[in-house]
Amino acid sequence: MDFFQAIVMGLVQALTEYLPVSSSAHIRILGDLMIGKDPGAAFTAIIQIGTELAVILYYRRDIIRILGAWFGSLFGKEGKDVKSRLGAHNPDTQMGWYIIIGTLPILVMGLLFKDMIETTLRNLWITVTVLAVFGVLLWFFDSRSKQAKTMNQMTWKDALLFGIGQMLALIPGVSRSGGTITFGRAMGYTREAAVRVAFLMAIPAVFGAGILEAVSAVKDVSACSAGDAAACTAIGAFPGWGPTIAAAIVAFFVGYVVIIGFLKFVSTFSYKAFAIYRIGLAVVVALLLITGVLPAIDPSVA
Repeated sequence: MDFFQAIVMGLVQALTEYLPVSSSAHIRILGDLMIGKDPGAAFTAIIQIGTELAVILYYRRDIIRILGAWFGSLFGKEGKDVKSRLGAHNPDTQMGWYIIIGTLPILVMGLLFKDMIETTLRNLWITVTVLAVFGVLLWFFDSRSKQAKTMNQMTWKDALLFGIGQMLALIPGVSRSGGTITFGRAMGYTREAAVRVAFLMAIPAVFGAGILEAVSAVKDVSACSAGDAAACTAIGAFPGWGPTIAAAIVAFFVGYVVIIGFLKFVSTFSYKAFAIYRIGLAVVVALLLITGVLPAIDPSVA
């Protein structure tokens, strides 16, 4: 991967990370079309940190408020009894617990099925299928469900269902925001509330995983430089630190603008356009697979 290709990857990551269209599917597909292979975990993890930093910057006041309330309640600021420590008197504390509950499914399943997620589930036929299926589901629930519930009405059961929607994004093509938003709209949450939950709930899952994978990537890059063939295979098409950091910076700045635009969009329009895009992309990728332009399985992980 050269410098220009790395920048394009960073741009695509920023444009698709927050939209319900699956950034992992786009990076996977674009990698095959541009460089003939999956861009690799090292590069992908680092540019994802760029987009998550944009989320943290945008929601910094909410994050600081929720963290402050959560720790304050936990240490008895709202009362010394168990219910008070768990946020019975503070909605921000409750939201902190809901984010934790919603993070557990993706954390547990990600650890249990790590090898399958990185190999079998990256088959592009699976990606095509879930792109189309979740496009239809998003369209259906967004058009049929009421916009009645706000974040203040969330319960621990709702948080768990949001988390299951996010967990399904371990399958490339589902989309982290798409899965969370679809489950939210199915439960009757407003479009704005579903998006906000999706963004906040993704922070610990994506940022935490990105940091861990980036640390691993640093080790692999160092080992590859020292002549370790296995480490070189692990980093895939890693273009070097200069292009990778540049791509992460692009992902950060463009991602911040995309967040603002997306939130304004959903305050006025439905998710129909994104659903149609998902279905259309699924059809295009299926045709590319059938004609042999794209391989279903990356040769480097086959």
